[in-house]
Amino acid sequence: MRIHPVRDKLTTLLKLLISLALIAWAFSRVDLTQVGAQLRTANLWLFGAGLATYLVAIGVNAVKWQLLLAAQGVTIPFAALLRFQFVGFFFNNFLPQVGGDVMRGYGLARYTDRTADAAVSVIVDRVVGLIAYTSTAAVAAFVTVTLGGHGELRGVEWVAVAALTVLAAGFGVLLSRRLRGLIGRLFALRFLSVLAPAWDRVSDAFNAYRFRYGALARAFGVALLGIACTTLVNWFLSQAMGGLMSLAAITLFNPLIALVLMIPVSIGGLGVNQTAYPFFYGLAGVSTGHALAVSLLMQAVIILGSLPGGVFWLRGRGKPAP
Repeated sequence: MRIHPVRDKLTTLLKLLISLALIAWAFSRVDLTQVGAQLRTANLWLFGAGLATYLVAIGVNAVKWQLLLAAQGVTIPFAALLRFQFVGFFFNNFLPQVGGDVMRGYGLARYTDRTADAAVSVIVDRVVGLIAYTSTAAVAAFVTVTLGGHGELRGVEWVAVAALTVLAAGFGVLLSRRLRGLIGRLFALRFLSVLAPAWDRVSDAFNAYRFRYGALARAFGVALLGIACTTLVNWFLSQAMGGLMSLAAITLFNPLIALVLMIPVSIGGLGVNQTAYPFFYGLAGVSTGHALAVSLLMQAVIILGSLPGGVFWLRGRGKPAP
């Protein structure tokens, strides 16, 4: 693998500049005195409840991953998967979220020596999670627009449905042996032939999920539980500062904000988070200052909740794979 340290440093610098620019823009649109007052008077017990619920959400995601690995015939102790999960969340603070996936996939590959299975399990874990997020957003948007009469949110409904359709169709392609075979023909081209063995291993690993609808359904159900946890995290944080965000609005926008944070344009979602909260919750009439304050508390929860991952990573460095 070729390493491009100069390019990587420039990319990181660009993302840092984008994060700073977005933060500056978000801060310029609010009365920072009011935001500061909300943060200073935030109920620490409710903040702690949000942090504890976030830790539970990480554990729930580890359960989902374990179910998907079991469908491949890979048995991993839950404690080990939880460590890898925390490491992934920790590196999400510095890398795009897919970077965190790479780190937890790397840890699992070292642990099991089954690189292709590890990579595919991470991909399927991510896709199942995203399908759960977009499904939740689509249902919540339908209820809000059709039953609640909020026609101004119809665009949000269309975005959620479109994202769900694309994800479901893409996942269907990956599970189809015939369609994967068509993709495999591309690797017969000379400039792609070097990647053919890797694609064959990945394609074989995906076969483990064909007709394992029960395992996928259980993983989807666990993913919904994880979304419920992160929804509660946002609700606790809003309640800590006056509770201006309704649970219905959080249920609708929490999945959409998670999708926006997948865009790899910033460092750890900084700036994007602080821009997305006021935009989406502003559609539901939440003040910009309160939405920004909640986003800042959420950023603190994400950083604090992922710190165990940094400890696990440092303790695991240099240790031989089991």
